[in-house]
Amino acid sequence: MMFSLLAASMSYAAVVDGVDVPEKLAVGDTELLLNGAGMREKRLGPINKDIYVASLYLTTKTSDPKTIIDADETMMLRIKIVTSLITSEKFINHTKEGFIEATKGNTAPIQKEIDAFLSAFADDIKDGDLFEILYTKGVGVQVFKNGSKEAKIMIPGIAVKPALFGIWLGDRTEKNLQSLAKNLLSSPEIKK
Repeated sequence: MMFSLLAASMSYAAVVDGVDVPEKLAVGDTELLLNGAGMREKRLGPINKDIYVASLYLTTKTSDPKTIIDADETMMLRIKIVTSLITSEKFINHTKEGFIEATKGNTAPIQKEIDAFLSAFADDIKDGDLFEILYTKGVGVQVFKNGSKEAKIMIPGIAVKPALFGIWLGDRTEKNLQSLAKNLLSSPEIKK
């Protein structure tokens, strides 16, 4: 099943470290509103390095992470890579760690879905790549890359969705991920 993703508005709600973040997106007939956006930083030695800009789109804005994680509503997380330091292997490994934390170590019931999701990131990842992680109510999870209208993967149902969005919105031990979650749950952190 394919879905067409279109920017519903050419206006941008924010610029996060030089990355334009659209105010609205349309998924079929559903309008998604920017809930929040921020930079994912990773500690490399003594400094934090910018890795990607994440933005969260919902049908109704909220600052409650549990509501978002548990909701059976269409939503999207967009990830714009902003460094050449990230590789497919690193992205997959960090996402695996995220699933472990989001499920409190109980990945077994959704391991098949996790493996399918991670396969969407197997190709080389380059500075400037854009990933759109879409959960559609009644359909499932899809991952689109660089504006393609054809999904890299399709995972039917809702089983993996709470853990998936929990990676970015759930309780995480890393301070930089806590900061990103706070930005995804509030007005965008605007930097030029």
